[in-house]
Amino acid sequence: MATIKDIAEKLNISVSAVSKGLNGANDISEELRQLVLDTAVEVGYSTKRSRKEEHRKMVIFIQSVGFEEESNFGYEIVLGFKQAAFKNKWAVDVVKMTTELQTKQTYDVYMLKNAYSGAFVVGFKMDDPWMTDFQNSKIPAVLFDAYISRNNNMSYIGTDNYEGIELAVEHLVELGHKKIALLNGTKTSLASVQRLESFRESMRTRGLEVDEELVDNIDFYEGVVDDVASRFIDKRPTAIICGNDVIASKVMDYCKGRGVSVPEDISIIGFDNVPVAEALGISSINQDRLELGKSGFVTLNALLQHIPISRTLMRPALVVRESTREI
Repeated sequence: MATIKDIAEKLNISVSAVSKGLNGANDISEELRQLVLDTAVEVGYSTKRSRKEEHRKMVIFIQSVGFEEESNFGYEIVLGFKQAAFKNKWAVDVVKMTTELQTKQTYDVYMLKNAYSGAFVVGFKMDDPWMTDFQNSKIPAVLFDAYISRNNNMSYIGTDNYEGIELAVEHLVELGHKKIALLNGTKTSLASVQRLESFRESMRTRGLEVDEELVDNIDFYEGVVDDVASRFIDKRPTAIICGNDVIASKVMDYCKGRGVSVPEDISIIGFDNVPVAEALGISSINQDRLELGKSGFVTLNALLQHIPISRTLMRPALVVRESTREI
């Protein structure tokens, strides 16, 4: 375990100067404070306070995902993590993260300054700045639907996206559908990449061709689906698989406005099984988000005990409702 003395010797400065840098004293320069923090990260230093049980803190970084209301995708994920952490006497902060905030400070320095022992990362995209930091980070993090290879401090957790799309395609094919579209999530999401791969393979193994004009991506919570839905409907697929239930609900709204009946004219299936899917009768692929959150804590706690877990995948489940029917 690295000490303050180790940092002082590496920088050739006094122990008191290192202590001031670590504790945010205002009588040293910002440049020296940053140098102390960067060096502390490099040598693997953690504060005594963060090692004491009564001060143990984890953080959930959440981006591009709603979590404040029960209807939000991230609500049960955050709740499950907090519940598991509370039972194990860990305090948990939830921080709304943005790309801009990531560019201002590296992951390890942010964690050290705030005395966080580990992080649960939800809603990050593959091109986010901290994804580069995670490659060599010494402070453990569990990434939801994101993967960092060959770093024992990083772990991936999620639902098996390949199996989820396989279930969706299988369900539609059993209902007689052959011309199936995929309106996927954002291109820079690992989940979207995996779901596209699974869609192509699931169609291929059933002897069905993928019409590339019926495959597209849209941001999970920011995109407007009308333009894509218009192109899709004009191509007359018999079913659309959507990257999440919010997208599915918007496609249903668009179909209603166009006089296209769901499921009589077209079947629609979503992903996630959030409350809007049940409310609107949307068939969906269920992610057990409460258990995902709990598993996130268990995995992060294991990383903190130096148990190098690479991946943890939950099983998806098909929930059939009124938006899909036999043709």
